[in-house]
Amino acid sequence: MKTAILTILGCFLFISIYSQSVKIYNPDADVNLEVSKALVRAKAENKHIFLQVGGNWCSWCIKFHKLYDEDAEVKALMSKNFIPILVNYSKENRNNAFLKTLEYPQRFGFPVIVILDKNGKRLHTQNSSYLEEGDGYSTKKVLDLLSQWSPDALNPEHYKEK
Repeated sequence: MKTAILTILGCFLFISIYSQSVKIYNPDADVNLEVSKALVRAKAENKHIFLQVGGNWCSWCIKFHKLYDEDAEVKALMSKNFIPILVNYSKENRNNAFLKTLEYPQRFGFPVIVILDKNGKRLHTQNSSYLEEGDGYSTKKVLDLLSQWSPDALNPEHYKEK
């Protein structure tokens, strides 16, 4: 019993240390400037903006980023249709003013996904817990999300009466 408890505590300690050592979010980033630059690109490339709100303190945020950064299929679909931006939410910088403009997506927990169109209009807010599977994220669920909110999926031409 002691061995099992020590093993579990060791795992929690490892996860805590690992998630704190991985730094993908920048608390000093100017999210308004990043989104402004992304809007220029999104218009030119006909893409949406994919905001991942979270922090370096959040092991699930790190896991989600790792999936879309390392899984070839997810990475390809993300690259084709979205401009990703990591929006920091931590004690150093909660980006409250920016998140207010998105109607407080942090209410869903972290990470939370917000998809903007090429004009900056919020299209969708996604509670990432619906994308989980086991101790990580489901590649299929993430691919579905990316497909369903891609610019092509929202093309009105696909939905005209014939």
